Amino acid sequence: MNTLPERGAFRPNQGLIVNTNVNAFNPSADGVYLITVTPFKDGGELDLASTDRMVDFCLDRGVTGLTILGIMGEATKLTAEESRVFVKQVLARVQGKVPVVVGASAAGFAPMGELTKSVMDMGASGVMVAPAAGLRTDDQISSYFDMVNETLGSDVPWCLQDHPTSTGVQMSTAVVMRILKNSPRCVMLKHEDWPGLGKLSAVCQAIQKGDLQKISILTGNGGGLFLPEELVRGANGAMTGFAYPEMMVDVCKAFAAGDVERAFDIFDCYLPLAKYEQQAGVGLAVRKHILAQRGAIASAAIRKPGPKLSAQDIADIARLTTRQEKKLAALK
Repeated sequence: MNTLPERGAFRPNQGLIVNTNVNAFNPSADGVYLITVTPFKDGGELDLASTDRMVDFCLDRGVTGLTILGIMGEATKLTAEESRVFVKQVLARVQGKVPVVVGASAAGFAPMGELTKSVMDMGASGVMVAPAAGLRTDDQISSYFDMVNETLGSDVPWCLQDHPTSTGVQMSTAVVMRILKNSPRCVMLKHEDWPGLGKLSAVCQAIQKGDLQKISILTGNGGGLFLPEELVRGANGAMTGFAYPEMMVDVCKAFAAGDVERAFDIFDCYLPLAKYEQQAGVGLAVRKHILAQRGAIASAAIRKPGPKLSAQDIADIARLTTRQEKKLAALK
């Protein structure tokens, strides 16, 4: 029998502890909040029909939440109006089946506040905010999030995104806990520092000791590259993207059921393709190519500027997919 940390929603042999309100984006959130792509037509226009297909695809694979307008959702390439149109389409298709979190990070607080009010009025469950580029000291970072709290207000639940690779902002364990203590409406930490297992352990231990209020901790690191280890350290699930979201769903379910070795075995089957999808610069093109092949979206188009796959890239993906299917068949 594996001994697992008594942390959050995952406990050995008890399965997932499901929120009584499926739309609750709160400190008890768990499972897989999938970071979605934004579908475009070949000409670069928003593809709203594919948006519906993508939502159905994600829900059919058992995700417990969706996160849209993230970094891999090409949020910075959308106009403000396009962002609102896309959010409205996703929410209409989801119909309250799972929580929907919207990325609201912005260069200034005025656009952050405007987008937040707009999406919350539409029915979003909450927003996600990362630190602005250029912040360096703990005091600067903490002061920034004091202003985030003021901007979002007391009625908006939000997720703190810690992703130094994309923001260039290194948030120490101490400053993360300082922000959480000063932010009563911050209900979730999206942990994706790399390496960051030590930071994750420290935050989980602070919660266990009562030094920090209970929050949900979902992990990123693209395709969940360290997901099994993060669950062992005490994470509640994943908030990241991968062309095979069922991998993260099945890993989390196995872990929640107490079958830790099976969680690792499932993860191992998908790891080569997940790793390939995480190549800097080309990863989104890989993900959209696979999603198009799987019928989740009609086109693998990336809005300019963006990479294109070569014939050899596509051959690599085909080989890895075939090998993945064989491994999964053998595991069953």
